Amino acid sequence: MLVLNPSATDSLVDRYQRVRAHTEAICRHLETEDYVVQPTADVSPPKWHLGHTTWFWETFVLVPHLPGYQVFHEDFSFVFNSYYESVGRRVLRTSRGNLSRPTVADIYRYRAHVDAHMSRFLNEADPALAPLLDLGLHHEQQHQELLITDIKYILGHNPLFPAIEIPVPDDASQATGEAAMVPEGVHTIGYQGNGFCFDNELGVHNVYLNQTILAGALITNAEYMAFIEAGGYQNFRYWLSDGWAWVNAQHVQAPLYWHRVDGHWYVYTFDGLNPVEPDAPVCHVSYYEADAFARWRGERLPTEFEWETAAVRNESFRWGQRWEWTNSAYLPYPGFTTAEGAVGEYNGKFMSGQMVLRGASVATPDGHARPTYRNFFQPDKQWQFTGIRLTKN
Repeated sequence: MLVLNPSATDSLVDRYQRVRAHTEAICRHLETEDYVVQPTADVSPPKWHLGHTTWFWETFVLVPHLPGYQVFHEDFSFVFNSYYESVGRRVLRTSRGNLSRPTVADIYRYRAHVDAHMSRFLNEADPALAPLLDLGLHHEQQHQELLITDIKYILGHNPLFPAIEIPVPDDASQATGEAAMVPEGVHTIGYQGNGFCFDNELGVHNVYLNQTILAGALITNAEYMAFIEAGGYQNFRYWLSDGWAWVNAQHVQAPLYWHRVDGHWYVYTFDGLNPVEPDAPVCHVSYYEADAFARWRGERLPTEFEWETAAVRNESFRWGQRWEWTNSAYLPYPGFTTAEGAVGEYNGKFMSGQMVLRGASVATPDGHARPTYRNFFQPDKQWQFTGIRLTKN
C-alpha cells in the first residue's frame, strides 16, 4: 500500500514520485484494450485517469509556476479536463470512452514529460505552494481508488469475468472491533489537525447528539443475504420512495457484481467469479440498499457526526474496509467558503443531491484516510467499495 505520510527524510520529490508510480502500478496488468473501455457514464477509462491526473499537475502547477514551460500537447486540456469550468471546454464525461486517440503510449509519454519537469520544479518549489502540491498528491490518490473501482466495473461487466492481479482484498473477512458508544451531549466536528485535509472538512463546529451505539462490525454478506432471501427487494415498505423507483426501474435484486448461479450466490472480485464469502463485509451497495436493509433490521444508519465522534473517541472502533454510508446529506459546514479560482470547484459545487460516506475502503491508498474525511456520492451509486454499519436507536 502507498504511504503518503512524510517522514523527516522524505522529500517532496520522493512523495511525488511514489504517488505517481503507484498510479501506474495499478494499471500494470491491464491489456491495452482495457485502458479504453467506458461501460457506463460513471466509469472513466483507465487511460483517462492517467491523463487527467497528469493534466492536473501541468495545468495547476507547471503552467502558472514554471517559467517557460511548454505544454505537452495543446489539445490535451480539452481531453483531460474533468469538470473545471474556469479552465475551459472539455470532452463530455459520457464520451471519454469514444476516444481511441490519444493512444495509451501517448499518455504514458505525457506522464513522463510532466514528471520530468515536476521533479526538477519540486527541488526548488516555493514553500507557499505547499497547499496546492498537497492537494495535487491527494487528488491523484483519489483517482487511484477510482482507477481500481473503474477497472473492476469494466472487467466485472465482461461476460468472461477475467481475473487480474490487483492487490485489493475486496472479499476478505473482517476483523471485528468493539461497539462504539457516543454519549449524549455536545461534540466537536471537523478537522482540527495541522496536516492536509480537504476544504469540506473545515469549519470546526459543535453538534448536539443523543446517546447512541454504533455496531462494532460492518454488515456481512451472510446478513445481507438474509435480507434478500426474506424478499427485501420485493417489499416497498423497506424502501424510500426514490429507492423503490430505482429498484424497479433498474431491476436491482442484489449488490453489484452478485450473480445467482444454480441457486447459489457468486460474486465477481479481482480473483474472478467465486462463491460469496459469508463473513466478508457486504460491498457495492447503494445508499438506498443500505437504508432499506437498516429498516428491515429495525435499526438505522448513523449520521456522519455520530460516525466521526465514534471514530475519534474510540480507539477500538475498526474502520477502513468499506466506505460506510451515513444518513447525512452532503452539505457545507458552518462558515464554508469556496476558494478562488479553479481549485474552488473541487468540492463545494457538488453539495446537492448526494449522501456522505465515512471511513475508507480496501482500495483507499494508505495515508489518505482520516476520521474527518467526507466522501460523497449520489444515493443510487454502487460501484465504489461501499458497505453498511448500523446503530440501534
